[in-house]
Amino acid sequence: MSEVAAGPRGRDRAARRLNDLAGPRGWPIVGNLAQIELPHMHEQLEGWAVQYGPAYRIRLAQRNVLVVSNPETVLGVLRDRPNAWRRMRAMQEAIAETGAHGLFSAEGDDWRRQRRLVMSAFDPAHLKRYFPTMVRATERLKERLSRAARIGEAIDLQSVLMRYTVDVTAGLAFGIDINTQEHPDNPLQGHLDQMFPMLMRRINAPFPWWRYFKLPSDRAFDVHLSKVQVAIREFVAEARKRVAAEPDLREHPSNLLEAMLAAGDRASGGLSEEELQGNVLTILLAGEDTTANTLAWTLYLLHANRPALRELVEQVDAILGSSAMPATFDEARGLEFIERCTNESMRLRPVAPVLFLENNQDTVLEGVALPEGTLVICLMRRFHVEDGQEQDPREFRPGRWVQVSAANDLAQSHSSDRDQTKASMPFGAGPRMCPGRYLAMLEMKMVVAMLVKNFELIEVGNDEGTAPQERLAFTMFPVGLRMKLRERRG
Repeated sequence: MSEVAAGPRGRDRAARRLNDLAGPRGWPIVGNLAQIELPHMHEQLEGWAVQYGPAYRIRLAQRNVLVVSNPETVLGVLRDRPNAWRRMRAMQEAIAETGAHGLFSAEGDDWRRQRRLVMSAFDPAHLKRYFPTMVRATERLKERLSRAARIGEAIDLQSVLMRYTVDVTAGLAFGIDINTQEHPDNPLQGHLDQMFPMLMRRINAPFPWWRYFKLPSDRAFDVHLSKVQVAIREFVAEARKRVAAEPDLREHPSNLLEAMLAAGDRASGGLSEEELQGNVLTILLAGEDTTANTLAWTLYLLHANRPALRELVEQVDAILGSSAMPATFDEARGLEFIERCTNESMRLRPVAPVLFLENNQDTVLEGVALPEGTLVICLMRRFHVEDGQEQDPREFRPGRWVQVSAANDLAQSHSSDRDQTKASMPFGAGPRMCPGRYLAMLEMKMVVAMLVKNFELIEVGNDEGTAPQERLAFTMFPVGLRMKLRERRG
C-alpha cells in the first residue's frame, strides 16, 4: 500500500478506515445522494467542510466517498497524476459517449501520447502567430458593446462572452471564422450550450438510464450532439484539405488543428481520427465555457470593487495610450494587473470548484486508508475563503497577487498573502495542468483591456440587485448577470 503525504496528518498515526470518518447523516440505501442538489453541489460540499473539517466522508448510495479541502493534500494528489490518480470513471465514460474522448478524459499512456501532440498545438509561439485572429474577434466584441452602450441595452453578459470565446476558439484552433457575434443565429452556439448540463447529469447519475431507454431530454441531447459532431468532422476535413494542398503548413501550421495534424504526422503514434475529433470537441467546449465564465465573474467583481477597477483603468490607459485594445501579442501578455484581477477572480469564483478523482492503487490520504478505486472529491476553493486566513480572505483584492505569468504554475506565488495564493490552482497543477491556460489568459487580458479602455461599467448584476447565484453544470457560472455600459469620452 502506498501512502500520499497530506501534511502532518499523513504519516503520524495509523491509518483510519474511511467509514470511520465523520460526515453528514444520510438516508437509508441512498445515503447523501438524495440530499445533493447538482447545481449547488459545490456549495453543499463546502458547507459540510465547515462542519466536519478538511477531510470528511459522504455516502453516495453504497459508495463511501472522501471529501478533502486541505490544499497540500489536493496539490499532492494532482502532482501524482496520472500514475496514482485518475478522473472518476463515470466522468470518463460519460465524456467518451459524446465522442469527446480526448486529452481531458484520457488516462495513463494514452494521456501521455495525446498530451505531447496537443501541447505542441498550444505552444505560445503558435498563439503569437494567431494573435491577429484574436484582435479581429475582439474588435467585433467592441462593436457589439458599442451598440449596446449607445441604446442603453443591458446585455446578457454570459451569452455575449460565450460567443466571443467560441469565435476565438474556432478561429485559433480550427481556422474557421464562424462569427457568432455578428451572426447570433449560428446554430453551433446553441448546440454547444446543451453539452455541459447533460454531462453533469450523467456523470452524477446513480444509474445510466440513457443506455437502456431515452427520456425526451436524452433524445434532444442526441440531436444537439449529432449537429456538433457534424460540424467537427467538417472542421477536420477542411483542415486536412488545406494541409494536403499546402504542404508547408506541416512545418508552419496556421491554426491549432493543423498543428495537431502536423505533430501527429511527425510523431510515432499520432492521434487517431476519433482522438482528433475528440480533442477538437474538448477544445471547443473548454474554450467556450471556462473562459467566458471567468470573464463574467471578473467583471462582476471589478464592478463591485471600484478602487480595484479605478486602478485597472489607470494601468490600462497608461499601457495602451491611444489604442483601443492591445495591438501586439507582447503588449497583451504584459498587462500584469489584469492577470492579478483574473487570478483573484478565479480564487474566489473558480469555474472548477470541485474535482472528482479515483486512486489507481491502495493508498493512504489524510491518514485514511483508501482501497483502489475510491472516489475522492477535492474542494478547490474552501481553503481560500476560510476564516482565519490572512487579510480578508473573502474580499476581492488583486493586490494580494504579484505578477504571475500564464506560462508558470499558477499554484505558486510570492505575494504577502502566500497562504492563500499558493494553493490557488485554477488551471489545475502537476503534469495534468490545463494546456489551454496560455490561450485563456490571453483572451481574458484582451477582453478586459478593451472593455475598460473604451467603456465605463455602469451596471454588472442581476435583475434582483443581489449577488448572483452560483450554478454548477460541469463548470460553475453566475446566474443572470447583465451588463450596462457607457462609452468613454476623451
